[in-house]
Amino acid sequence: MAIHRNPVTVHQPVAGYDHQIEVENPARWLVLSGQIGMRLDGTVDEEPIEQLRVALDNLGLNLEAAGLGVRDLVKLTFILVGDIDPGRRRDTVDGWLGGHRPCTTLFYATGLATPTLRVEIDAWAAAPAAG
Repeated sequence: MAIHRNPVTVHQPVAGYDHQIEVENPARWLVLSGQIGMRLDGTVDEEPIEQLRVALDNLGLNLEAAGLGVRDLVKLTFILVGDIDPGRRRDTVDGWLGGHRPCTTLFYATGLATPTLRVEIDAWAAAPAAG
């Protein structure tokens, strides 16, 4: 249903992603709003890696609520604010993905919805259509 490719005519991915994923129809699509590092009780940790962990957990909970999982992710966009250690960020994301390699984009912004937020993750998932 989802075909992952890294064309030999393009450089190898520089992190844990694939250059392209083709989704064959019929498919079931899930588009998620940006997930932030806010816990269920409304608290946000100051530490950006902890915000990343919570945002990934929130992403996983949204997937689960739709009957999907990490392996159904086809696109992640990470929006970061400020200085976030790239090695720790990569290790955190790679560990959460468990070897799955969705297409990814990462960029830094000057701010998010509130000054306390340092991480937001936009996601798309696709799975075989029911039936």
